[in-house]
Amino acid sequence: MGSEVSRDVRRELANESFESTWRLVERPSRSADEDASMIHAAHASCLLWEQVGDTVRVCRAEWLCSRAYAVLGRAGAATYHAERTLELCERHGPGDVDLAYAYEALARAHRLSGRVDEASEALRMARTIGSRIADAGEREMFESDLADLL
Repeated sequence: MGSEVSRDVRRELANESFESTWRLVERPSRSADEDASMIHAAHASCLLWEQVGDTVRVCRAEWLCSRAYAVLGRAGAATYHAERTLELCERHGPGDVDLAYAYEALARAHRLSGRVDEASEALRMARTIGSRIADAGEREMFESDLADLL
């Protein structure tokens, strides 16, 4: 029973960390302390989902790490986490939504690092895979998220 409670608590903390990170990512401006909190929360979410989540949760947590670093203009870390997201998606195949977002993260990270050709290719892949997202609502949300890269 104790380990079940611990697992439940870790799942709750993973989810709260993810949501906290996303709220900070969406803010138009943050203080230096909030930037640090955003990165810490993203990594906490990723670590916790690795312990108690499925592949989809881990892919999404890695994606969020990439996005948080991209928002801060940290191309190297954004690229690392985008590549990790893509590798996990390719290895475990969670579906078109997560694979499309993996390429979106890679396009964003490559653009940030000035790797124009790689960014264009990742964006092309993101659009191609995104067009295959079966659920219309998820496809529209993805296209909206991709719009600021165009």
